[in-house]
Amino acid sequence: MSTAPQPIYLSIERAMEFIGDANGVLSLLKTLQQTLSDDLPRLQAFLDQEDVYSANRILHQLKGFTPVFCVDSLVEKVVLVESLSKHSEAQDLRLAYKELAPQLEALRLEVVAHLILHPPVSNQNA
Repeated sequence: MSTAPQPIYLSIERAMEFIGDANGVLSLLKTLQQTLSDDLPRLQAFLDQEDVYSANRILHQLKGFTPVFCVDSLVEKVVLVESLSKHSEAQDLRLAYKELAPQLEALRLEVVAHLILHPPVSNQNA
């Protein structure tokens, strides 16, 4: 049986340093997975519509998650694209996001794989 590939963008070690509790990390990872699943398609749609303001709101939220869960190289790219969303034309932002999008999708898949292997513990009593 094969094991899941090593994450490229997800850093559980970094998340543990920030959060300090494995269940807290898993809980926030579940939130991150949902956010990425919901917001990446919305972000692309906003960019396709040249709605830079709405794209910025999503990118700003992603910028908040990445320092907690991601390796520095991805954090830097998200920060750069989020910064462009404040000052650039829609076409420039779309081009920058086109390079970032596959990495965010890879992160989403890494989060999904981690949650399958390490599901959050329910707080409900059986």
